[in-house]
Amino acid sequence: MAIRQMMRRSLSSERRSAHVPKGHLAVYIGENEKRRFVIPLSYLNHSSFQELLSQAEEEFGFHHPMGGLTIPCREDLFNEVVSSLSR
Repeated sequence: MAIRQMMRRSLSSERRSAHVPKGHLAVYIGENEKRRFVIPLSYLNHSSFQELLSQAEEEFGFHHPMGGLTIPCREDLFNEVVSSLSR
């Protein structure tokens, strides 16, 4: 299954941004401009994804300015991590 099928990037519309399927989590990725991705909850258990969560904790603690989990990494790095998890 392709990474685009595993992960649905939301557009900015209000209707789509509010919908997160059961068993998934919305995260905001980026160093400057943030993009919203919807990922399976199972990714949270993988060590490579937990490294990204540690980065988020260091930078934001429990305050996430986007209103959801914000991970301060490059989008291409995030895509690499997610791609490796979907294999």
